[in-house]
Amino acid sequence: MPHLAYVNGRFVPHDRAAVHIEDRGFQFADGVYEVVTILGGRTVDEDGHLDRLDRSLSELEISKPMERSALKLLMHELVRRNRLEEGILYIQVTRGVAPRDFRFPRGVHATLVMTTRRQNHSVVPAAETGVRVVTVPEIRWARRDIKSVGLLAQVLAKQAAAKVGAFEAWMVDDDGFVTEGASSNAWIVTKDGVLVTRQADHSILKGITGNAIAALAEEINLRIERRPFTPAEAYEAREAFLTSATTFCLPIVEIDGHSIANGHPGGIATQLRAGYLDYARKRQSAPFKWRY
Repeated sequence: MPHLAYVNGRFVPHDRAAVHIEDRGFQFADGVYEVVTILGGRTVDEDGHLDRLDRSLSELEISKPMERSALKLLMHELVRRNRLEEGILYIQVTRGVAPRDFRFPRGVHATLVMTTRRQNHSVVPAAETGVRVVTVPEIRWARRDIKSVGLLAQVLAKQAAAKVGAFEAWMVDDDGFVTEGASSNAWIVTKDGVLVTRQADHSILKGITGNAIAALAEEINLRIERRPFTPAEAYEAREAFLTSATTFCLPIVEIDGHSIANGHPGGIATQLRAGYLDYARKRQSAPFKWRY
C-alpha cells in the first residue's frame, strides 16, 4: 500500500516528508491543524473542518496556503493515492519558514502539510465496553477556541490518563468546572435525560463532530444545555460520553473511579453513535453546517 504525505506542493513518501528546521510550527508552535474523518474513501464534515481551519488561521493572522477549492482537490487526491477507505486525514498549516524571531515575519508563505492514517471506524471495542476518564487541572492558554499545534498541556493530560489506565483526561478550570477533554469534547446526560456540554467560547474548541452530534440529538428531540458542569455533577450523571473526529461518540463508564451508567455504555450515547455513523456514511451530500 502506498503511504504518501503532501508537503508544500509535492506528494512525497511519508518516511521522507520534512519541513525546514526554521519552520515556525517547529520553532514556536505557530500554526494550526485539523483532523478529518475518512469513511468509504470520502471526507466527513469536510466544509465544517475547513471553516474551522479558516477561523483558526484568521485568529492567528496566518495567510491561507491556497483557496479552499484547491485544498479540497489536494485532500481528495492524497486520500486517493493512499487508497484510504477508513482513517483520518491530518492537515497542518504554519506561518512558514523564517529566521527565528518572535515577531511575525514578512514575505513568507504558509507551510501546508497533510498526512493520512488508517483507522478502523467500523469495529471499535471501546464503543461496546465504554471508556474510563480522569480529571486533571486545566493549564492551557486562554484561546482554546483556536486549534493550535501547541499541545503540550494536552500531551501531559493524556499521559496522566495513560498512567492510570484511562482513555481520556477531562480538564477542570480554576472555578472547578470541566472544560473539555485533552482531545475531545465532554458531555453528560442528567437524570432527566438532558444533554449537557460546555458552551462554545474561548474556553474550549467547539468540535465538528460534537456539532453533528448535537444536531442529531435535536432530530430525536433530545434537549441540550450548553453550560459548565463540575466533576461532581458528572459523577452523578445518568450517562457521560465524549466526541471527536477520531472517536465519534464514545460512551464513558467511569470518571475518577466513579461508575457511570452502572458501568455500562448508556443508551443515549449508543444511539447517538449509531446515528453519527449513519450520518457520516449516508448524509455527506448535505452535512450539518458548523457554526461557532
